[in-house]
Amino acid sequence: MLASKPHFYHHRSPVVKQVLAVMIRDSPFDAATTSPPYSWTTQTVSDILRSIPIFFFTPTRSIGRQSNLFRHRAPLKQRDLRQESVKYQSNFLILGPAAYRDLTRVDHGVSKATEFFYWVESHAGFIHNEITVREMAIVLAKANKLSHLWNFLREMSRKVDGELVTTTSITCLMKCLGEEGLVNEAMQAFYRMKQFHCKPDVYAYNTVILALCRVGFFVKAKSLLQQMELPGFRCPPDTYTYTILISSYCKYALQTGCRKAFRRRLWEANHLFRLMLFKGFVPDIVTYNSLIDGCCKTNRIERALELLEDIIKRGCLPNRVTYDSFIRYYSVVNEIDKAIEMLRKMQELNHGTPTTSSYTPIIHALCEVQRASEAWEFLVELVDGGLIPREYTYKLVLDALRCNGNANMLNEETCRMIEDGIIIRYRQRMKEKPFMNRKGSMLIIEEH
Repeated sequence: MLASKPHFYHHRSPVVKQVLAVMIRDSPFDAATTSPPYSWTTQTVSDILRSIPIFFFTPTRSIGRQSNLFRHRAPLKQRDLRQESVKYQSNFLILGPAAYRDLTRVDHGVSKATEFFYWVESHAGFIHNEITVREMAIVLAKANKLSHLWNFLREMSRKVDGELVTTTSITCLMKCLGEEGLVNEAMQAFYRMKQFHCKPDVYAYNTVILALCRVGFFVKAKSLLQQMELPGFRCPPDTYTYTILISSYCKYALQTGCRKAFRRRLWEANHLFRLMLFKGFVPDIVTYNSLIDGCCKTNRIERALELLEDIIKRGCLPNRVTYDSFIRYYSVVNEIDKAIEMLRKMQELNHGTPTTSSYTPIIHALCEVQRASEAWEFLVELVDGGLIPREYTYKLVLDALRCNGNANMLNEETCRMIEDGIIIRYRQRMKEKPFMNRKGSMLIIEEH
């Protein structure tokens, strides 16, 4: 059933491994769990249910290809499950979170999860609680079995006076549906909270607003914010509510690649920021960083500098992300000295520890203007800080030094340290696979 085991399989408890093995072999649960007798706990049952999407729903193509199996590389869009089903039956390529999924494995995982959920209650004497019910609902949501999901929640809400389905459970379910690209379904869960005798709180509103913003449904998100702002409303917005919208406006505008969208979304983000201040909310560093990054990437450096001054005035210390936005902007517009000044300012004021993302724009900009010796000095400073540059950055500095006739500046020990670090990082990404010499890869240490 499974082509390969995920690398985190070995961190599971023995009971979890046994149950997963039984599920994969499609054997009865009594064969592996009754001898010797075992006392089931909430943690064990939750771990088993939490492991099912990893083993059965994750495409085999993704295992070993990327460290974060839940990261979506392309921007999320609202999915149409009916259209995906037609494409799957017609052997068309499906993109998004469901790409390369094997529906046979998904159906098998759902059936075994359901069977185990009821078996552990009827045969092992385990009493389900809010946590295990929530994990089972998340399994159905990640499998996109929405009709089964609603029926399961209705069944659980009738037990124990409705204590098995709570506001926290529905909020976690909405978050899961939003990450799967099922935003309209997350909205359905939000509006069905009354059906399950749950009252939405500010966290539920923030979760559904974030899900709407991730797919660009800003009108619906703004209407929910306006609903929360009504006088006497029992769930008024908080700082995080405004931060979600401000960050999403800036991020979505940059993803569109349209100048008009840049101006419009950035204006809306700044308008929300001023409205937030007017209503007495204190923005945090995440709010400021989102606006500063949007302003820097749209060449509104004056506004970004105003926001930086406002951060200091309000006593909210900037961090590395704040300075990285300015460093990237100044490096792109060829004002390298100002980028270096921002880096030194961050170090002097102890507003954060520079990382590879802080040094790389400066090094690239210095190489472009034929200041290779300074680029090498920053590369050495990066290595002395315990960091390893990207392979492309390292090769760029080497080529720039050789073109300028400054190859004698190279330190053999530093070069060997960088190359060993690049090789180790590459091996970690390839899951300890054997190295193969490919064109353009720094797999052979050169003599300098």
